[in-house]
Amino acid sequence: MKSLISFAIRYIPRKYLQLFSHYLLRITALFYKGDQVSCPVCESTFRKFLPYGRKARENALCPNCLALERHRLMYLYLKEKTNFFTDQLKVLHVAPEICFLDKFEKLTNLDYITGDIESPLAKVKMDIHQIPFEENTFDVVFCNHVMEHVESDLKSLQEISRVLKPNGWAIIQSPVYYDMAETIEDTSITDPALREKLFGQRDHVRKYGADYADRLRLSGLKVTADDWVKTLPKDIVHRYALPLSEVIYYCQK
Repeated sequence: MKSLISFAIRYIPRKYLQLFSHYLLRITALFYKGDQVSCPVCESTFRKFLPYGRKARENALCPNCLALERHRLMYLYLKEKTNFFTDQLKVLHVAPEICFLDKFEKLTNLDYITGDIESPLAKVKMDIHQIPFEENTFDVVFCNHVMEHVESDLKSLQEISRVLKPNGWAIIQSPVYYDMAETIEDTSITDPALREKLFGQRDHVRKYGADYADRLRLSGLKVTADDWVKTLPKDIVHRYALPLSEVIYYCQK
């Protein structure tokens, strides 16, 4: 299973994985029945989660809704630390994750819009470098694991800031390598193998270091790097298989 998932992630285009992988994984879920771990997004329980990643991480992927460790943490964070589930909000979700789509679309307090340049899951086809909405449109923006792919992360972040309402907020996550002091990037590199070697993935153009929050702040957003997961009881971390190294980047206009 580890080798199969690793191969699929590396070589099957993301849009096809988004369209078809959940059907296969829901069949796989039948073999993972149990009650040792729980997914807060879909409320399913299993004896363990599936492995996931190019170098497969154990106990990572919910086979029912496809939530990863970071998605489960973000969902709990939204419930416990924000007004996402309670207030009337206009939301833009860039590159929407399949695990959140049904859940968020059913929330009656949200005017929920999804956008992406190529994802078949998104309602609006858009380039994040030029978001097709007027300034001060959204109360909330989600943009996870996008900035490492785009030509200009600063321009993309400025666009997010532009479309946020005053006092609006965003969660903007990316892989961050805290053992690196500074981000490395080179958008001119197009060879997939070299990109994977330098940036960790064939479609990445940069690898963020410990300066990630500072790079977010260049857009004018106020950024809080919240390591909330480290405040949670160990049994909760274990039950939901949460990532202790994941920092939530909560950004405010």
